[in-house]
Amino acid sequence: MNLLFILLSIGPSPMWDIKSGEDLILLSMSIFLLVGMVLVGVVALYLLFIIRKAVNPQVAVAKPADTRTLWQRVSGLHALSQEQDLVMEHAYDGIHELDNPTPPWFMGLFYSTIAFGLVYVIVFHLTGLGDLQTAEYTQEVAIAEQQRDAYIKKVAGSINENNVAFVKDAKAIDAGKAVFLQSCVACHGQQGQGGVGPNLTDEFWLHGGSMKSVFHTITEGVPEKGMMSWKKQLNPLQVQQVASYILTLQGTNPAGAKAPQGEKEAPVLASK
Repeated sequence: MNLLFILLSIGPSPMWDIKSGEDLILLSMSIFLLVGMVLVGVVALYLLFIIRKAVNPQVAVAKPADTRTLWQRVSGLHALSQEQDLVMEHAYDGIHELDNPTPPWFMGLFYSTIAFGLVYVIVFHLTGLGDLQTAEYTQEVAIAEQQRDAYIKKVAGSINENNVAFVKDAKAIDAGKAVFLQSCVACHGQQGQGGVGPNLTDEFWLHGGSMKSVFHTITEGVPEKGMMSWKKQLNPLQVQQVASYILTLQGTNPAGAKAPQGEKEAPVLASK
């Protein structure tokens, strides 16, 4: 009983949720009952075999010597000349059956999968020596987060409101567009035409239309107007990319654009 409790207590055991001594007793009784049923079944099969052998005694017939090669034995192959030696005694409607069992290589593979399954259960579920997929996923996510933080500190962390600049790289603009379509369309529209938020395609700005002003607005938000701060969701590099994409929308004049708001400023790209 103590050995069973120690075995089930080593490491995480998602298969066995033992919370009290009563649960351990019930589990032990279930295991003993299962083992007893298996033993009874084995004994019953053995007795059935003995009775059947006593009722229907068979005269031992000498089997011919097996002259097959090692490859033929492993693969379970027989020569056509040995077919008569494989014919079984029973026949139905003149149809005879050959004693041609499953090839040894297949049975070896089958039993090896059972052994692998037993080892897997012991290592990953009973003892907890190995990590399950959920644990591996959690570890990989933690490593990825550390790598992401290191990348932000090395590259994105160097970008701030004072040194931010418009990026012309097509990949950076596409990355900014992806962020805009995911996070900004609810208030500013699919094409930046405005909605709850102002129109981003004209020359009028409520909080400044320069690269630094747009970067600041996205980073800090405008709480009094209902715009949240994105500095916790987006790193500085992403803010730079989405701000650059927003500035490329100036002058696109989409259909159904919202009326101008704020003060007029010269387009940033016009001076580039």
